[in-house]
Amino acid sequence: MHVTNKLPMPLIASYACAALGLLLVLKAGLLVALFSGLLLYSLVRLLTPTIQRKFSNQQARLIAVAFLSFLMILSISLGIWGVVVFLRSDAGNLQNLMQKLADLLETSRQQLPVWLTTYLPEDVDALKRILTETLRDHAGEAKMLGQEAGHLIVHLLLGMVIGSMVALQDVSSVHHYRPFAAALQQRIANLAEMFHRVVFAQVRISLINTAFTGIFLAVILPLAGVHLPLVKSMIAITFVAGLIPVVGNIISNTVIVIVSLSYSLHMAAISLAFMVIIHKLEYFLNAKIIGSQVNAKAWELLTAILVMETLFGLPGIVAAPVFYSYIKKELSERGMV
Repeated sequence: MHVTNKLPMPLIASYACAALGLLLVLKAGLLVALFSGLLLYSLVRLLTPTIQRKFSNQQARLIAVAFLSFLMILSISLGIWGVVVFLRSDAGNLQNLMQKLADLLETSRQQLPVWLTTYLPEDVDALKRILTETLRDHAGEAKMLGQEAGHLIVHLLLGMVIGSMVALQDVSSVHHYRPFAAALQQRIANLAEMFHRVVFAQVRISLINTAFTGIFLAVILPLAGVHLPLVKSMIAITFVAGLIPVVGNIISNTVIVIVSLSYSLHMAAISLAFMVIIHKLEYFLNAKIIGSQVNAKAWELLTAILVMETLFGLPGIVAAPVFYSYIKKELSERGMV
């Protein structure tokens, strides 16, 4: 005689709502809002115990939310101000930038095989012409890109507001959840926990990757008599891009190889080889860091990333580690895996 343990209907309904919600986030382009909200919520929970030593629980959360909100607003303001200052400076001057690109192309032409140089612009005028034609042909896409950037900023801010409100509500009142609300609240808590684990593990990975890259660019190459331009910028790009799983390394490596190509083809090959070797070594370290946090093996995460990228593109790549870790946690708690 077999005994079947049926799940309560409120629990089944909460799972269905969670699955539908995650699918809606990806299909409707709400990933930035979700992750910004979860990030602020996680940071508030991280800071609250430290502040609680001098204040009550609710006061600590209020102080943490106010402090983080101030930091977020300050960071965005400084970022906008930095872009404006850069564009007004000599380094950001369009003519100077075009000349630097032309110099880079000219140097690259001397290093590349003849059959490959035919695809590069001949001089700065040819480069301007190509850029102008490209902008004219894709004016509609450029306009849409500007609108999308505005939407992303709005989603970012709204997500942080919602995350701070949820963090405050956790201590502002006594909760007496009914069965469905309690089950749904548990789904949200599990998602927040896995987001916290994956994101902070990814920060550690990015820091390690940036340290290795910084040693290569700022220490090893200068000792060998090679001084590449834009070293600080490349190190900064490596850290920021490294926060994006998988694709971040591709972005930073591409930038480093292109800049190395301006020095010599030989240097570009050395940079590419170094990055490949370093990332192969980091592969095991990354798998250990994230896998230990979310109880998942490297091949599981890579498979999830591949499937999510196929279905949802770049948002799928970013969401895959968090969503897969959350699904596995839910299955693990039910004793299914």
